[in-house]
Amino acid sequence: MTTRKTVREAVYDLMRAFDLREVFGNPGSTELPMFRNFPDDFRYVLGLQESIVVSMADGYAAARKRAAFVNLHSAIGVGHAVGAIFTAFKNQSPLVITAGQQARSMLPFEPFLYSEQAPQLPKPYIKWSCEPARAEDVPLAIARAYYVSMQPPRGPTLVSVPVDDWDRLCDPVLPRRVSAANSGDPVELEMAAAKLNAARAPVLVVGAGVARDGAFAHTVALAERHEARVWVSPLSARNSFPENHRLFAGFLPASRSRIVTCLDGADLVVALGAPVFNYHVESDGPHVPPGTEVLQLSDDPALAAWAPVGHAITTNLRLGIEALLAHSNPVPRPPARGRTAAPDVPRDRLTDRYLMQRIAALRPAGSIVVEEAPGSRTAMHDHLPMTEADSFFTCASGGLGHGLPAAVGVAMARPDVRTIALLGDGSSMYSIQGLWTAAQSRLPMTVIIVRNGSYDALTEFGRHFDLAPLPGLELPQMDFVALAQGHGVAALRVDSVAELDNALRDAFVADGPILVEVAVDRH
Repeated sequence: MTTRKTVREAVYDLMRAFDLREVFGNPGSTELPMFRNFPDDFRYVLGLQESIVVSMADGYAAARKRAAFVNLHSAIGVGHAVGAIFTAFKNQSPLVITAGQQARSMLPFEPFLYSEQAPQLPKPYIKWSCEPARAEDVPLAIARAYYVSMQPPRGPTLVSVPVDDWDRLCDPVLPRRVSAANSGDPVELEMAAAKLNAARAPVLVVGAGVARDGAFAHTVALAERHEARVWVSPLSARNSFPENHRLFAGFLPASRSRIVTCLDGADLVVALGAPVFNYHVESDGPHVPPGTEVLQLSDDPALAAWAPVGHAITTNLRLGIEALLAHSNPVPRPPARGRTAAPDVPRDRLTDRYLMQRIAALRPAGSIVVEEAPGSRTAMHDHLPMTEADSFFTCASGGLGHGLPAAVGVAMARPDVRTIALLGDGSSMYSIQGLWTAAQSRLPMTVIIVRNGSYDALTEFGRHFDLAPLPGLELPQMDFVALAQGHGVAALRVDSVAELDNALRDAFVADGPILVEVAVDRH
């Protein structure tokens, strides 16, 4: 006869089996019974607001390539976190989210701090959600949430748990092995390989799916085998090809007409783990140059479905690229060349371009960059190349507030290397409380604030609409040193070129987290 357990005990047994021993949360009343006799082999990671909690878990899951567990407070906690859940959905980060709910006996009377239609609240940016019909079904629901979160395309799931469910008895739920890999249709992949072999001037466009599926080295091998230039897809959230490689062509702009210009001359475009294409600036006309064929290998059936042109194959990227390599027999092609490296930035002014150049020169080997400095992204692309697999993370949704707490999560998942959070001054203020968790965990983390005193990315974008000046963009009187110290993080300020190198060297070897505020010349 099976020994019955409390729902709480059964859930913690499952979490152990799934390697979910960190609980990212911000506690509320309707969740407290979950933590009765909190197990010694688990860690509660406190964030000071729910969106920060989700973003920390997002970074942690992305760096580990496994699910992370999140605990939120009823409707208001989920509501605070919806923006971060949207980003996790776009990042394809596997999260198992539990949300508190009032006691079942109270629900007919719309009690204080309950969640009406709790499974619907975070939709459509959640892969699966439920509030189990019985307390006994909570462990089974959490098991399903885990399996669904890990199935490609990965993403967040949610289970709403009434407060009185945790102490109820239930039958234990045994973990199962649920394979999530999709090797792709071998006939389709062989056809794709034949088209790639026959192409006169093929081009690869790489996206975050390459990084998620561990296909970085395979992509390098494919590009070299075919002498194919490699572009990064517009606004990609991960690095998927070494940006100092001779075949690296650069970063595609998020504009249809400009993408066509970039791809001119290619007779075949192979999109690997990337949309075709991700646009941000309105334009019309063709999606690719006339006469250019498109092949797409994607881990996301939705991307394959809405792609406006080309032949799409749904597959795990590593397995799909391995199949292309296995059938590679390209026609002779002349050596291809990527972009020319940007010239060195002069030392006469402390610009964001000079800052990126010095970070590239001084950053520790193996360090990871988590970026949310949209006003300085072009400078980063030109002067801070990402050359190693899994060395770069950013936000796929375009929303602000992800970068700092995501860097905390990455640093927790990869304590063996230095994490560098590269943030704009405006961006960082959406989630500055993340510094507190970094300080409490003494993470090996360097936070670099690019202080230009404005929402500079919007200034640039305003030019597209012929709008200048714009209201509400200036950010005077920010003191990030004081903010960091108030959260328990060491900090220093850099106001000149002469101070920069020593400050960066110190910050890259600091014991625990440190913030460097760099006042860059906007003009």
